[in-house]
Formats: sequence, C-alpha cells, structure tokens
Amino acid sequence: MKEEWKARGNLLDLGAGDGKVTEVMARDFRHTYATEVSPVMRKILAAKNYTLLDVDKWANPDEGPRYFDLISCLNLLDRCDRPITLLQQIRSKLNPDTGILILAVVLPLSQYVESGSKYNQPSEKISVKGKKFEEQASYLATNLFQQNGFQVLRWTRLPYLCEGDLDQAFYWLNDALFVMKVADSCDS
Repeated sequence: MKEEWKARGNLLDLGAGDGKVTEVMARDFRHTYATEVSPVMRKILAAKNYTLLDVDKWANPDEGPRYFDLISCLNLLDRCDRPITLLQQIRSKLNPDTGILILAVVLPLSQYVESGSKYNQPSEKISVKGKKFEEQASYLATNLFQQNGFQVLRWTRLPYLCEGDLDQAFYWLNDALFVMKVADSCDS
C-alpha cells in the first residue's frame, strides 16, 4: 500500500458485510468508509468505528470525501440492481491520479439481485462472452471495465467460498479479482 494513505488515505468498502475483509485493508488507511444493505451487518460495521455511507447516496458529491484512494467492490457487481451505474459511480469517486479499485466477481457470471428488483433480475444487464473462465474475465476487462473508464492493471483467479443453502453448507466458486485504476483520458 502507498505510504501516504496511512497519513491521509480514504478507503471505501462497498457491500462490506461483517467487515472482516475491511479490517485487513483498513490498517493501511487513515479513514475507512463502508456501505452495506443488511441492518445487522451495518451495526457490526458501526461497532468497528467505520463511517457508514448510505447505499444509495455514497456517490453523491456531498457524501463522504471527494475521492477515495482505494475502493473495494468484492462480489457485489453481479448482485446489485444497476452494475453499470455502480461502475460509473466508482469511477467518479476514485482518485483519478492514484486511486485503485479492487473488484471481484464470480465467473461464470450469473446476475441475481436479492432485494429491490422484480424476479431477482437486475435492471442493468452485464453482457459477457465466452464459456471459459479466462474468456469471460478477458471480455470483462477489455469491454465492460475499459468502456466504463478503467484500466485493468492485474487480474487473477481465486477460490471463493460462500454461504450455502438447505442442500449444501457452502459453495466453492471461482472469483475473478481485478485491480484497476481510472484510465488515462487518451486510453479510454
């Protein structure tokens, strides 16, 4: 992490859940902000002294700091109603000079919105091509992210264990983790 972030850096964890991942990142930042839909998880995050921003207002110019140095968006893009809008909001709040976005998404992509949408379908669909993990990850990098003003610096494949259901205690999924920055104006 950049040394100056400890002195004045701002971290935003979108969809922070219980804040366990946030805790690891927060050590390297002066200010930690989080968004979360679940009231129970919001209480846990507040108990950890993170500044909670409203899920629907965090990207407004008068909410939180002007820019964030690091924005974490882990396994949220395929679970939110407006993922394209979310990417545009992230771009507007990410420090254009030094900011980093860490974004994880389960592949193969399957969008599912738990609340606030009709039939659990998002109002904005992400198009993706390819059947293999690498094909979909490459497509997202060169199409979705680049077209929304980001430059992918690195990406990797990681295992992702998530809570199961009545049939299975947990699921083993494949996450594509992207590290990005705001693209230079001549690159986008």
